[in-house]
Amino acid sequence: MYQWRKFEFFEEKSGGKAAIPAEIAGGIQCCSSGRGKIAVGCDDGTVGLIDRSFKLSSAFQAHSSAVLFLQQLKQKNILVTVGDDKQPTSQQSSICLKVFDLDKVQEEGSSSSTPFCVQILRIFTTQFQEAKITSFLVLEEAPPIIQIAIGLDSGSIYCIKGDIARERITRFKLQIESDNVAVTGLGFRAEGRSLLLFAVTPSSVNVFNLSDQPPRRQILDQIGCEANAVTMNDRQDLIVGRPEAVYFYETDGRGPCWAFDGEKKFLGWFRGYLLSVIGDQRSNSKNTFNIYDLKNRLIANSMAVGQVSHMLCEWGYILLLMADKKVLCIGEKDMESKLDMLFKKNLYTVAINLVQSQQADAAATAEVLRKYGDHLYSKQEYDEAMSQYIHTIGHLEPSYVIQKFLDAQRIYNLTNYLEKLHDQGLASKDHTTLLLNCYTKLKDVDKLNQFIKDEDGGGDHKFDVETAIRVCRAAGYHEHAMFVAKKSGRHELYLKILLEDLGRYDEALQYISSLEPNQAGMTVKEYGKILVEHRAAQTVDILLELCTRDAGLSDGVANGRSIVILPSPMDFVNIFVHYPQYLMEFLEKYINKVNDSPAQEEIHNTLLELYLSNDLSFPSTSQENGFVNGYSNGDSTRESNGTKKDTNRIERQRKGLNLLKSAWTHDMEHPVYDVDLTLILCEMNGFKDGLLFLYEKMKLYKEVIGCYMQTHDHEGLIACCKKLSDSSQGGDPSLWGDLLKYFGELGEDCSKEVKEVLTYVEKDDILPPIVVLQTLSKNPCLTLSVVKDYIARKLEQESKLIEEDRNAIDKYKEETDLMRRETDDLKTNAKIFQLSKCTACTFTLDLPAVHFMCMHSFHLRCLGDNEKECPECAPEYRAILEDKQRLEQNARDHDLFFRQLKGSKDGFSVIAEYFSKGIVSKTAVPPGDNV
Repeated sequence: MYQWRKFEFFEEKSGGKAAIPAEIAGGIQCCSSGRGKIAVGCDDGTVGLIDRSFKLSSAFQAHSSAVLFLQQLKQKNILVTVGDDKQPTSQQSSICLKVFDLDKVQEEGSSSSTPFCVQILRIFTTQFQEAKITSFLVLEEAPPIIQIAIGLDSGSIYCIKGDIARERITRFKLQIESDNVAVTGLGFRAEGRSLLLFAVTPSSVNVFNLSDQPPRRQILDQIGCEANAVTMNDRQDLIVGRPEAVYFYETDGRGPCWAFDGEKKFLGWFRGYLLSVIGDQRSNSKNTFNIYDLKNRLIANSMAVGQVSHMLCEWGYILLLMADKKVLCIGEKDMESKLDMLFKKNLYTVAINLVQSQQADAAATAEVLRKYGDHLYSKQEYDEAMSQYIHTIGHLEPSYVIQKFLDAQRIYNLTNYLEKLHDQGLASKDHTTLLLNCYTKLKDVDKLNQFIKDEDGGGDHKFDVETAIRVCRAAGYHEHAMFVAKKSGRHELYLKILLEDLGRYDEALQYISSLEPNQAGMTVKEYGKILVEHRAAQTVDILLELCTRDAGLSDGVANGRSIVILPSPMDFVNIFVHYPQYLMEFLEKYINKVNDSPAQEEIHNTLLELYLSNDLSFPSTSQENGFVNGYSNGDSTRESNGTKKDTNRIERQRKGLNLLKSAWTHDMEHPVYDVDLTLILCEMNGFKDGLLFLYEKMKLYKEVIGCYMQTHDHEGLIACCKKLSDSSQGGDPSLWGDLLKYFGELGEDCSKEVKEVLTYVEKDDILPPIVVLQTLSKNPCLTLSVVKDYIARKLEQESKLIEEDRNAIDKYKEETDLMRRETDDLKTNAKIFQLSKCTACTFTLDLPAVHFMCMHSFHLRCLGDNEKECPECAPEYRAILEDKQRLEQNARDHDLFFRQLKGSKDGFSVIAEYFSKGIVSKTAVPPGDNV
């Protein structure tokens, strides 16, 4: 027979000093706990309420004779009693049920107070015959509704249900035995909406379903028990104590039983413990009180006690009321004390079971497991120790365990622990590193496969991906590293292994092609340099597909239309840093397929830089080794000469010039490239054709001829001036002056060119002859014969102009003299008006008449309101005044003056005209500036 271990998990708390207060003089017939007080009923009809310090809180006369049973309710401060109220003259039964409200007090005298009696019921009536009450139980269903069960020695149970305070009750009777067998125990059990009542007699165990009408009885066992040997546990199972064992009953029959010998005088249940007072067969006054931990199969406490009259639980203690009215107050020790007791005895398994059964927090359980693991480890039982440490995962710092097994070099145990750590998702990067190192040191490929490859689909990995890949790469398990990278979507790491570790370039390109466009773009940006170095043509094809893919490969849908977000070719320029020729090829193919790229200007700038560079040779590792894209180039590179380079450069410059022109056509206001940058590139690389095109498009004609001057291309210089000096086409005629200055400072014989230039200078009258002579006199190689004909023609032309000016002067002098004589005549001599007819109406002139100094005469009536000016001469006079006002206004319009000056071939004539009309000479002097 299994022998249960005994422990001292409980102790007596009162030191043997607790007792029923002396104020309670009668013999105790019943007692009940609840709501922080103990209620005791005495044989003299009084009820006493005892507080935690075992002092009498209050006492009152509940019944005139003995109090047989009582029970405190949990939900309301109500006390239900059954007692004897003998009345000499009454013919009714003296047994009454009373309900007291302990929160209300009714005054009965000056010296004492009694709780308010809510209701008094006679238990026995004509329909319910009187018998001895052997058991009593009250159930609070939903206050104020209560259910009362009263067991009798006749084998019957009287039930009362309802609101007793208002006397809205229902009575009914349940019959167990027909041979007058006493009901020794009762117990209620709620299952959903059903209410069950257990009833125990010395010869049977029964259950009634009170939800049925009438209640249906079911016999659970043919053997019962005596009074006080019945209780209910927390799961509402019925517990019955017999001399040979303790039996558990559920609604469908007998459950487990525990073989505890001895007469069970009292049974109880406390915090998952079974309480039992077992009688001593040799003496009625000696008993043993045992506390059983059924889950852990141990006796939590065992002590010898005297004669026990009642057992109950309150204030977290077990209270044993002795026959001599002393009270044993037994309390449970704290968990730490119990565990210390077990640790001292090395009873770790018991300690583990104890903390788990008492639902201790996980940290406390882990601490017990740790100590047990340390104990096993000290005994060198590593496998058993590790099994305990594994249960501490999540609470114990993993480094504590790892350090122990690193020191002991128990790599198998360490591997097991690290696996469990990953299974629970609590592993760090260092733990992943350590586990993979364990696998690689053990060369356990199967375990490595199981850890990395045999995971369920979907969801996150149970390890750090980057760490796993790093360790597998370092250990040479590249396939495993690639598997993890691919499964986790770490495309950059997958390609890094393919390219840097395995050199499988074709496979890498194929993998990139299978990715989503945005992912493929990111991977090419990161590893494009390696791909271009080894597989340039294929890389260019992939980039071209990424940047120009069909609209079917859309990134989203908006308003029923596909939205395509294509990467810019400029995002990939850096990967061609050592292979600009492939960058040029990529960009050329791109612009041939795409005409409206947002990065068109940047692309053209880059292409122009490539086209105009004198040399596209960049050093690279592959070239130094004599291989480019898989082909030997050692001999060809050494045999390359300057002719091939020149041919390549000329071809690129041709492409560059074509791009310059196609990206800046006549109908375009601005080019599709950066003009300033392109000018710098052309200047740096000596690309004359590009400079000439750009200067001409920018109307920088002087810079155009400057390019010809630098190369001393006289024929081209003159042809350029012919093209660019036509003012009707927006040209600049002053270019001939610059050209003449150039020949004057050349210092060599250029008579032919000078004569041709002078032809155009003379034709457009660009420079005065004196300036021409001064400019050409600086060239010592030029003779007078070069300008002889030009000077002769200019002198003849000037002579004619002088003669014309003299004639005009004489004419103006005569007109001026005539005007002066007329003015003097008007001032000094009288004027005779001889007109006989009105100038307006041509009728005979009569008075009143008006005569004007202009020799016109009018009737006064013909003039109307305007009699101050001649109607005939007024329009001409007004025109003169308007011209004068316009000239004065033009004198303030400086922009008009300079426009006329700039647009005129002879600027001096414009200035002379302004002086001749008196515009420039009339200068207003501010009043404050007078001296």
